[in-house]
Amino acid sequence: MNLLLDTHTLLWYVTGDPRLSHEAARSIADPVHEVFISPASYWEIAIKVSLGKLLLHRPYEEFVDLCVNRYRFLILPIDPRHTAQLVVLSYLPDHKDPFERLIVAQALVEQMSIVSADRKLSAYGVRRLW
Repeated sequence: MNLLLDTHTLLWYVTGDPRLSHEAARSIADPVHEVFISPASYWEIAIKVSLGKLLLHRPYEEFVDLCVNRYRFLILPIDPRHTAQLVVLSYLPDHKDPFERLIVAQALVEQMSIVSADRKLSAYGVRRLW
């Protein structure tokens, strides 16, 4: 199964945050799964770091390198098919996060499960693992 990590899942996995569910951690670590990250995630992280809203305990470039080289997460490029999915993706009244919406669109188009604690994402029809 292919998994696409939500931004908080990526952060929690790499930093060993106890908020990551055991099920999510096991699924990510299981070599039978290919684990992907979206450019939307590292874009969101970079923005939050630059604004002082997120503190990484290593330089940003080292964090991304760790994700790709140590954990072997694959980067899922943003494709026009993904952005086309955004056009038809409904807006939920209590969920308008543009980063998560793009991650959801990617997961839907690529038929991946999204690994996220955010229960609201299930309303989009995406398979959510937590």
